Amino acid sequence: MKKLLSVMLILMLSFGLVACGGNNQEQPAAGNQQAAEQAADKLVILYEQDDSMINNYSVIAVNPAAPFVDADGNAVSDVAVNTVGAKALIDWLMSDAAKALIADYGVADYGEYLFYLKDNAPVSTAEIPAATEDTKVVRLSTTTSVNDSGLLAYLLPTFEQEYGYTVEVASAGTGKAIAAAKAGNADLILVHSKSQEEAFVADGFASVLDGYEAERLTFMYNYFVLVGPESDPAGCKAAPSVKDAFQLIADGKYTFVSRGDNSGTHTKELSLWSADLGITKDAESVKDYSWYVYSNAGMGTCLTMAGEQGGYILSDKATFLTYQANQK
Repeated sequence: MKKLLSVMLILMLSFGLVACGGNNQEQPAAGNQQAAEQAADKLVILYEQDDSMINNYSVIAVNPAAPFVDADGNAVSDVAVNTVGAKALIDWLMSDAAKALIADYGVADYGEYLFYLKDNAPVSTAEIPAATEDTKVVRLSTTTSVNDSGLLAYLLPTFEQEYGYTVEVASAGTGKAIAAAKAGNADLILVHSKSQEEAFVADGFASVLDGYEAERLTFMYNYFVLVGPESDPAGCKAAPSVKDAFQLIADGKYTFVSRGDNSGTHTKELSLWSADLGITKDAESVKDYSWYVYSNAGMGTCLTMAGEQGGYILSDKATFLTYQANQK
């Protein structure tokens, strides 16, 4: 019996040596190999600063007498809009102090500007009143890009500490951010979709504040960027225009992650596809495109999806640089 056990032990050790030695030691585990491949093909900016990719941001005060409606179009009553708080925040955003902060944001961390000031942006030198018990809470409905990029977290503490306000930020795609204001759930909006902003104004939901000439105050911008895997299988980087780059993605049926949420980024993306593709904000329009991922999610989530799937995506540059820094 002892002799049999000894033979078995020798055999087990022999097989153990074979399993632990030779070529098996040189092959990485499947998970490690996949991680290495993903790291080697990280998301990068492939196309930027095309004239058609400027991304303007506007701030608009909500009209307290607006025809507020819920998501089903039913009238909403008893809406209280903090017009004093909204004007205080807007006046501050248009001040030299706030604009200096906006212009500086990102340079120290990313080595480049994340947002730029419009040359013809409104200017305010109005005296900003300190908050009172009735005016201290200001509801800001805004796009994900100014939130996910970290800009609001950088700006708002200065405003709050100096004047005593508390800004409650609700962040969503521009379409949803505007819908929240239409339902009476915001005092002002900060968004980036001109057509939707103009419709908001035309439908009576916006106010012209004292000291300004229009409801819609466009004051800063950055750029949309086409992002994709560093290997760029579609060859977008060499395309003569961003629309040509989008055509290459469609022609090759390369994975593309869309916001799909009627946001400003989604609206811009739709304008870059060839009309022949018939891609609209309706999910049904892309049901036959297996390469097109209709996510209905925010910018940060969509960038993560694109990274995991090795896909292409349209992003605002500020949010992408923040995402890229977090990946590092």
